[in-house]
Amino acid sequence: MRNILVQADNDAGMATRIESALAIARRFGAHLSLLISSPYQQFIASDPFGGLYLVKEQLAQAQVADAELEKRLSAELEREDVPWDVAVADGDALSTLSLAATLSDLAIVSLGACDRRGHRGPTIAADLALTVPVPVLALPPEAAPFYLDAPVMVAWNGSPQAANALRAGVSLMGDAANVTLVAVGDDEGRVPAEDALRYMSRYGVHAELRREPRGAHTAEEVLERLAAEIRPGLIVMGAFGRPRLRETLFGGVTRYLLEAAPAPLLLAH
Repeated sequence: MRNILVQADNDAGMATRIESALAIARRFGAHLSLLISSPYQQFIASDPFGGLYLVKEQLAQAQVADAELEKRLSAELEREDVPWDVAVADGDALSTLSLAATLSDLAIVSLGACDRRGHRGPTIAADLALTVPVPVLALPPEAAPFYLDAPVMVAWNGSPQAANALRAGVSLMGDAANVTLVAVGDDEGRVPAEDALRYMSRYGVHAELRREPRGAHTAEEVLERLAAEIRPGLIVMGAFGRPRLRETLFGGVTRYLLEAAPAPLLLAH
């Protein structure tokens, strides 16, 4: 893991993303690439006659804000002991991050902020996890940064998505205080949990297997209860997408954890 992509913005989760990225970069000797996404096309307006024109004042303000953010982030990173670069890309966050992630080993973004009921708003993590060929580390903005010695919980159901997430995340588990592989109900896929344990052990990660009956509860409810018990610093899980409209793209466990994640999520599709 030598190339880490970080979404850069003036949002509440920026500090958490940087601290998490620095911790991972120091562990693996990685390079950090911070990407500021600026969809300048939003400053192109139309008139009633079908003509197009540029809203120059707003565009200039956006360019100044991007330059100030780039300068501030550069000043912060100059004090750190890892290699880095900061870039500004023209386009929305999903398209620019998706392109940059093609030659990255990990993409770091934030989950949406919680409302009064504890539900998270829209987040780029959902779409990005289905778009890029690399794992996505999605961080709750109000939570502490991800640290490699934190306990890890792996959600396992025997599917290719779960296996992809496990392969993507095993390198982050070597220093974990403990790792728990959680299987709720029967494996839905063809890969047994014991094979997953054997795979991790070859990386020096010796996980505990927790088989939990589903009973009258949903898998989401069981995982929520176990997360409250284990208190993981990272939850590793497959991103299960559905070929429908974006608002119904994620369902079941994935959608639930994206909306109410108790800890950082490592997602892979």
